[in-house]
Amino acid sequence: MKKILYKMRFVGIASAMIFLAASCSDILDEQPRSIYEPKFLQTKDGIYGGITSMYAHLRYIYGNAYYYNATQTGTDETTYAESADANFKDMDISDVSNLTAATSRSDALWGTAFSNINTANAVIEYADSLGIPDAVTAEALFFRAFDYFQLVQTFGGVPLDLGSGQFKFNTSTSRYSVRNTVPEVYTKAIFPDLVKAVANLPVTGRVTGGATKTLARLYLAKAYLTYGWWLENPNNIPTYPECPRTDPDGHDAKWYFQQAYDVAIAGITDPGSFGLQATYYDVNLGSNDRNNEILLYADHNEKSELYNGGSLTYGSGGAPDNFAGWMTTWNYTVIRSGVDAAWKANVSSVQREAVQALGRPWTRMCPTIDVVETTFADKTNDSRYDGTFTTVYRGNWKKGGVTNEVLYNANDKEVSMGDAILTFLNEEPATAITYPSGQGKSNIGAGTLPNRSDFVISPRGISRVVYPGLWKLGPYRTDNGTGLGQPNAGSTRPFNIAKFSELYFVAAEAAVKGATVQTGKSARDLINVIRARAGKWRWDNNGNVAKSADNSAAMTAATPATIDINYILAERSREYYGEGYRWLDLVRTQKWNELAGTYEICSKAYGDHTPATVTRKIQPYLYLRPIPQGQLDGMEMTKEEKAAYQNPGYE
Repeated sequence: MKKILYKMRFVGIASAMIFLAASCSDILDEQPRSIYEPKFLQTKDGIYGGITSMYAHLRYIYGNAYYYNATQTGTDETTYAESADANFKDMDISDVSNLTAATSRSDALWGTAFSNINTANAVIEYADSLGIPDAVTAEALFFRAFDYFQLVQTFGGVPLDLGSGQFKFNTSTSRYSVRNTVPEVYTKAIFPDLVKAVANLPVTGRVTGGATKTLARLYLAKAYLTYGWWLENPNNIPTYPECPRTDPDGHDAKWYFQQAYDVAIAGITDPGSFGLQATYYDVNLGSNDRNNEILLYADHNEKSELYNGGSLTYGSGGAPDNFAGWMTTWNYTVIRSGVDAAWKANVSSVQREAVQALGRPWTRMCPTIDVVETTFADKTNDSRYDGTFTTVYRGNWKKGGVTNEVLYNANDKEVSMGDAILTFLNEEPATAITYPSGQGKSNIGAGTLPNRSDFVISPRGISRVVYPGLWKLGPYRTDNGTGLGQPNAGSTRPFNIAKFSELYFVAAEAAVKGATVQTGKSARDLINVIRARAGKWRWDNNGNVAKSADNSAAMTAATPATIDINYILAERSREYYGEGYRWLDLVRTQKWNELAGTYEICSKAYGDHTPATVTRKIQPYLYLRPIPQGQLDGMEMTKEEKAAYQNPGYE
């Protein structure tokens, strides 16, 4: 299958850059240009180039570790890890945090989104006069709505006028800005654009990975759902700019929940070429990337640095590389095994390798103990824990040049290549683990159980320095040969942004919020489609062995008779853990403080297996991120005007 290929975003102000133009083939072709002039967007080639750049701009947001951090750290899924700097600690909203306009990493969204919106404005403004088909213009409509939707959820009301009038292409530097209200952004920008996109986008994308009717339906349903919550405002969370929680079109929250349900159900019943993968494991399996469950992704390429958007051998940790997966990868290379039974010397038995279970360690973010014990409580029937985390670290020392056929590991037992060196247990064992004082033989403070050759850590022993890795975001490449590959490069996998499965969750949540449901499509019915799939196994990921099991009946029987919002959120976490959904989910439903106000984790000291409870200080004003300091500094406005532009609480 050909992949969608692109390199750099197309900005709406004059600058020297690489420009991308699209041909009529099913890939996006790259044409370098030394100078970009705004008038070029008033040509047919410019229109297609602008649309190509809209796909490229996704890589500056998705896969960017700082934006990823802003969507995950501080939630019930993720906290900061041992090597975290202020970028990550500030987002945790705990005693180590100081979230300000200068420190918030939601800035990664702000600049990229507005640049793309300006390009979309140009495409939409000039396309008609150039005879551009409605289906092509609909791609620009989708991306303008997409960016505004991400912005309004994150910052509240944002400007619709970028300097030349509402929805007009701005070709000059504008240093004054006025924010529109949340209802204005939804009713003037997001809803109209997405309604047109649904009407005009094709069932099958113009290019591989391109925008489709099903994708637009998902985002229209999500926008209706989110706006319905905003109108309802169950916990009296403040909005900004301040305005009444009323809809300009006269609809109430229930009307929007119904629209969300109806549009999501339409996406499910008329999916085009999209659908659910047979097993959860297959959804995130690297060799199965770009499968029919993925509606939108920020693409990368392992064969060309031009099309990948970054080096294929070394990643610097900057956009547009996909390096989000590094952030939750702990330094497993610290694990040691003995070269002989007496442990007269030891070596790194699990070396850095460019495979999905490993990758480049960065140790900036980690799961909480609550995730392992509570969110993924059922690890027997439900395949999603096994399909989310790396919990078994296997020996690969010979690939790194260590020639020993066997090494000595826990209980001084022999281990061979591919054997388990360290296992994070699924539950607390009946026999107590013998943990060392300090780092011990494993060098990471891991313990032993009788007759086992692998070192072990139980769920309550997870710390900020040693924890299960995030398998689903791990690197996958076909060019490693017999060695370790290129583990220091950014991931050449696409970063998945939207999945077909979310249509079921959106419809189910709308049903819980009071939407009238169709027969056989209640909240429980819809969630059980997802849970039934989660009960099907074809591969035991961490056991590294084929597994044929169908626990669908047990999974669906365990679903509560009455579904509530907390259950929806728990299921969403099991399905989308670590994919960048969580902060937006908790903010939309106003459950952030309730579900993430405390968490358990052991410290960052090797050998510490005593959990501590951490309390977060999640105040109502934090439900909006601060307008980035760079935006404020760049505006020619009075001090008072800038203060009024900023979200309250961040002065």
